[in-house]
Formats: sequence, structure tokens, C-alpha cells
Amino acid sequence: QVRLEESGGGLVEPGGSLRLSCAASGGLFSIYTMGWYRQAPGQSRALIGTINNSGDAKYVDSVKGRFTISRDIGKHMVFLEMHSLRPEDTAVYSCYAEASMIVGAQAQPPRNYWGQGTQVTVSA
Repeated sequence: QVRLEESGGGLVEPGGSLRLSCAASGGLFSIYTMGWYRQAPGQSRALIGTINNSGDAKYVDSVKGRFTISRDIGKHMVFLEMHSLRPEDTAVYSCYAEASMIVGAQAQPPRNYWGQGTQVTVSA
């Protein structure tokens, strides 16, 4: 199983910046797409953006120009740089990865894996 662990959450003032990291571990695997979701209080989990193995990132409109997703493929990590943070960005942020476990030199069918999430609070 692929395990994802986020770090970097915390409390930040409106207009501030924060950088989240997510590291994947758990044996031999191939990761295809990685990305970030967030879940605000009382709301469903919502996509922020994704990044493929070529480094092409896509974002939802609400974070375009403020958030940047990047990857370190060799270290199986994905990052989320957040700037100009707003109170409405307050949420639990989770990373995800579409990955295949490698068993006996054969890739298993890909599936999505999720981290536990890290809290980001934007407040004065």
C-alpha cells in the first residue's frame, strides 16, 4: 500500500503564505498523477489541483494565480505553495496519488491513495 503523509499546515494570517509537503512511501510503486484536495468545515472534499509526471499542473479557478503545485518525482513528493491566503482557504488539506504497486516486477492496476490531511487555518 502507498502511504501519503502531509506536513506544513498551520495558522497563517490573511494574505500570508504557506507551503505544504506530501511524501509517498510503502514499497515499490509507480506514481502517475498527484494532487491536492481540501475539505472545509461542513463541506465535501474538493479538488484543488493535480500534476502529472510531466510536471503539467491544473488548478481549480478559485486558487489559480495563488497556489502552485510541484513535484519531486525522484523523492515521491508533491508540494503545494499557497500565497495570498484567504479565510475561505481554511480547510484540511490532503494529498492524493494515483499509483500502481509493483508486485513481482508487474504493475498492479492503478488506484487512488489519500493522506490523512493537514489543517490550514487562515485567520487574523
